[in-house]
Amino acid sequence: MAKTIVRYKVKPGRAEENEALVRAVYAELAVVKPEHFSYATYKLDDGLSFVHIAEFTGQGKGPLASISAFSAFQQGVKDRCDELPVVAHGAEVGSYRATGVLQD
Repeated sequence: MAKTIVRYKVKPGRAEENEALVRAVYAELAVVKPEHFSYATYKLDDGLSFVHIAEFTGQGKGPLASISAFSAFQQGVKDRCDELPVVAHGAEVGSYRATGVLQD
């Protein structure tokens, strides 16, 4: 399965704004519940860098384009970022309990 991985770095003082926009995307996804789609966002140790990982196994285009909160997130991304988003596509080589909640 191919995954889309996006990494970028926001300007100092913009991380909270970015997080709020990302949370709005997840809130809308929770309502829409698109099938065949997984999505995760991580804030890295520097507090300014973010990584998004998406996987869509359905037909056609992935659902993010139809999520209004994602459109809102994209609108100011150039102004929010010190390092603009870099998109990569990759295939999983292996994983261990990479999805869901880790249990002891």
